[in-house]
Amino acid sequence: MPLESLAQISSDSSRYYRKAIISPVNPNDLPSGINFFTKKKETDLKIHDTLNAIYDLRLLSIAEFKIGNNFNSENHIVEALNLIQSMPSKDTLINSRVGIYNQLGRIYRASSNPVEAIKTFEKALLIANKLKDSVIILNNKANIYKDQLDYINALGIYTILHEKRLQLNDEQQLAMVVDNLGYVQSKLNLPEALPNLKKALHLRENNHDLTGLHSSNTHLSEYYLDREDTVTAIFYAEKALNLSTKINSSSFKLNSISHLMNLSNNPLIHEYKRLNDSINNAKQVAENKNAFLKYNVAEEQKKTQASILLQEIESRKRLAYQSLAFIIFLILVGSYFIYRNRYRKAKIEEIYKTETRIAKKVHDEVANDMYKVMTTLENNSGIDSKIIDELENIYTKTRDISRENSAIDLRNDFDLQLNDLLLGYKNNKVNVITRNLSKIPWNTITEHKKTAIYRVLQELMTNMRKHSQATFVTLIFKKEGSKIQIIYRDNGVGCDLFKKNGLQHTDSRIASLNGTINFESKQGDGFKASIII
Repeated sequence: MPLESLAQISSDSSRYYRKAIISPVNPNDLPSGINFFTKKKETDLKIHDTLNAIYDLRLLSIAEFKIGNNFNSENHIVEALNLIQSMPSKDTLINSRVGIYNQLGRIYRASSNPVEAIKTFEKALLIANKLKDSVIILNNKANIYKDQLDYINALGIYTILHEKRLQLNDEQQLAMVVDNLGYVQSKLNLPEALPNLKKALHLRENNHDLTGLHSSNTHLSEYYLDREDTVTAIFYAEKALNLSTKINSSSFKLNSISHLMNLSNNPLIHEYKRLNDSINNAKQVAENKNAFLKYNVAEEQKKTQASILLQEIESRKRLAYQSLAFIIFLILVGSYFIYRNRYRKAKIEEIYKTETRIAKKVHDEVANDMYKVMTTLENNSGIDSKIIDELENIYTKTRDISRENSAIDLRNDFDLQLNDLLLGYKNNKVNVITRNLSKIPWNTITEHKKTAIYRVLQELMTNMRKHSQATFVTLIFKKEGSKIQIIYRDNGVGCDLFKKNGLQHTDSRIASLNGTINFESKQGDGFKASIII
């Protein structure tokens, strides 16, 4: 027989068995279609006709799904996805990918996995470029909302599809849309429900669409059941059961029997159905195999193996770039910290120089001029002695300000200078005690830290003299690693911490050296300061 004749016979058979799967009429249509396309797939793979093999797998998945073999349907989908991935032109196989994603979404729906079903339908919609494909996918997506009793969202999608009916040249698709629209309208008690359900039934009868007729009769039965017309509901339910037998689909038959059980008045039947459905749902969730996840895992394994060689080739280059980047990063970080440290030191030095300069200016100009004025006025007998006393008080304050901000000798015997400072506040009314001051290795402490310590303690002691009315002051010095801790306590009247009685500058001095200072006090209970620097 000529090759042309063989090709013609094969093409005719393919169309025949495709119709047997898409629109089964006889009980043997689905099994014979599965048998034909199983053999055809094996032949196509042998001759490396990958496109036809993908087509065969799509039809096999649809047929197995209609019979109720979800597991086999999943396996065909995974195999088809693997074949698409192996082809260099996979991005151009739009129709195949759309059909496979749509079928996978239907499997997810049947496997009680609505979230993944919607994701997969969305993936199919992103690449669909035909109205017919988009209608099918959107209808299936709306079916998920229908299953979840989200009739409002389902109605929105079905309504949009129904508005596109003039563009649908396929009566089978039109019947599908009208039937689903009528079903959702019936659940929402809309008057258009029954006319649409009957219109879909009529369209499917004209086209001898057994699968569609099963759906229409099931929906009409449920419509009358919701309205307590049990007789009519049973009539349509029995028609659906007879159709499932003709189609030879165990899943359709199971759904029809389950629906008839809902129509029974026997409470034991309802209880049996409830328990059976509960067990089956739990089993379905436990056994849900998520075909697309398996496909993705296999793809990741392939990519990992394929990238090993590339990683080895690029590893040295990447290592070199990373090393260079790391060196540059270290230089930048080091430069930043060096610059910040220098900037902080320069700023602190500038503050201390400014304080010293102001102290010298106050002493040399203000205090000396004040002293000259006092001397002149003392020699004038007509001047009130109270004015002389007030001027002397001002002179004393000016001299104290100068002394408090004068230069500090930080290089020699700093512990002696600091001890002299603290004991200078001791008198008949105030006893000052220091502990471990001389044990601190001051020669290892930077000048910036020593200056800050000196000024902060000076402010604390001055604050004590002016405000605390204390009779006893202790200062404890500790060396902990590279840190110095100083604890100040007095038995004065205390203060409100938020006022801090003139100690505002101590915070900024300590903070400039990344140190901390904490105050503890309350009225009538003394004052405590803890410094870590």
